[in-house]
Amino acid sequence: MDDLGLEQLLEEIEQSTASSSTELEQYRIRYLGKKGRVKELFSQLRNADTGVRQALGAKLNHIKHRAEEKFESLKLKLSSDKPEDEQEADLSRPGVPLPLGSRHPISIVRNQMVKIFEHLGFAVSEGPEIETDWNNFTALNIPEDHPARDMQDTFFLQTDPDILLRTHTSPQQIRVMENSTPPIRIICPGRVYRNETISARAHCIFHQVEGLYIDEKVSFVDLKQTLYYFAREMFGVDIKTRFRPSYFPFTEPSAEMDISCLICKGKGCPVCKHSGWVEILGCGMVDPSVLENCNIDSSKYTGYAFGLGIERPAMLKYQIADIRLFFENDMRFLEQFQSAL
Repeated sequence: MDDLGLEQLLEEIEQSTASSSTELEQYRIRYLGKKGRVKELFSQLRNADTGVRQALGAKLNHIKHRAEEKFESLKLKLSSDKPEDEQEADLSRPGVPLPLGSRHPISIVRNQMVKIFEHLGFAVSEGPEIETDWNNFTALNIPEDHPARDMQDTFFLQTDPDILLRTHTSPQQIRVMENSTPPIRIICPGRVYRNETISARAHCIFHQVEGLYIDEKVSFVDLKQTLYYFAREMFGVDIKTRFRPSYFPFTEPSAEMDISCLICKGKGCPVCKHSGWVEILGCGMVDPSVLENCNIDSSKYTGYAFGLGIERPAMLKYQIADIRLFFENDMRFLEQFQSAL
């Protein structure tokens, strides 16, 4: 090993070319392989005189470095010279990051509601959106002349007047009561349909979460405490609530629950009709006739039920003034909820 031989090897490396993957691999084996020229010279270095070994070692390291750089250069040139559809994939390159989507605000609020009630021991029960007249109306103590049966409110299927798009998720409660033995503690989230004029405050499609608890000695106090807990968990500990007497054919007594408007902070705005309060749910003690319709002994068991829409709490939570925004699939609107994931 001498300086002249090392200089010739370096010049040979610098002048090397590769026009194919095969030639590139031959270059690698010849100069950088386990039995290549560079490895061979390093193995001979230990036989060199002590006085020149250090200088020769430095030159060999330089040659090795240049051989590796030349290999990468030839590899890059060979890849760039190929048509794009023939270039070999570089498996060491990081993947292209894909932008994350965002959950729909209705899904976000639905999941929050479900989680709150699950903490109280409620199980989730979902059912079909196409229902029977019995489950949707009759079993719930809704007489035939009740306004809810009017064609202006319900979408009936023309092929069968006893089949309809459910107007609430209460039919799933009927299904559970008919096929279960108390105690029953469920929530029924889902999409419902009503033949209403679409406006900033109403839509013909909306979403509900309804709850049902049937057991011995269930009282209205149990219902109120459950809903107080829900309101504080959903809207914050400073939320104000109130109950107002109401009427529903499937509960007795019945009430509606209001919360202080989160948009105007109780001062009055179009969303709360300038009252400072927004009604978010209806509730009450399950009417004994509903229990009997489902073969549950009303002399032994009592229960409460409640139902709330998802859109209105979502509008309050995110201060959205128009319900139609939930259904327009406007990416500028939906991307605002990316941080909520």
